[in-house]
Amino acid sequence: MLDRGLGGGEGLKDYYSKRLSSDRLRRVYELATPRVRQYLDAEIRFVMKKIRPGALVLELGCGYGRVLERLATRTDKVTGIDTSLASLLMASRTDIWDFSPLLSAMDAVCLGFREGVFDLVACVQNGISAFKVDPQQLIMEALRVTRPGGRVLFSSYSERFWPDRLEWFRIQADHGLLGEIDEKATGNGVIVCKDGFMATTIGMDGFRHLAKRIGVHAEIQEVDGSSIFCDIEVP
Repeated sequence: MLDRGLGGGEGLKDYYSKRLSSDRLRRVYELATPRVRQYLDAEIRFVMKKIRPGALVLELGCGYGRVLERLATRTDKVTGIDTSLASLLMASRTDIWDFSPLLSAMDAVCLGFREGVFDLVACVQNGISAFKVDPQQLIMEALRVTRPGGRVLFSSYSERFWPDRLEWFRIQADHGLLGEIDEKATGNGVIVCKDGFMATTIGMDGFRHLAKRIGVHAEIQEVDGSSIFCDIEVP
């Protein structure tokens, strides 16, 4: 799942289905710098530490299975949802799985699961901003499908990671995966492309505010100097 910020012009879902799904999305990660690769790995390792053997795990925005494949090394009860059918088709390829994961085309704010199903729900790499949905509704829906005692994890970018994040986006733009970066409009955590794409993020204070509005306790911490994780244990 890429940093899918606020989309303009084509609209977010159209932008990703047409520009950044399946093979093109995979290319984004192939172009990642060593520091970005470290960040991506650190996020996955943080989530994996929260998974107990045999746990039922749901990833929101699973894309072509990049994260889900790693999570499956901790439990074979993994489910992934995404809005891109092309990415889900790539994720379903049998050569990466020792079993058949459950993959579904769903909107993360309208999940087709009953209440209290999963032991852990994870949404990494800034999905909290990237899906272009109400972040409060997104968190509440994740909480709804998580059992009491389970965990919900959302991540965003750390301010300290800004130079590396921006460099990565510039590389993507140089390879035609994104529109040209609008350097004048880009800054303060927001990346703007001249084709209308915009990527924002949520900081620690934003997560604290969301948790307070929802009425839940959240542990919020920086990981690897690159991510901010919001960790909620479902009461």
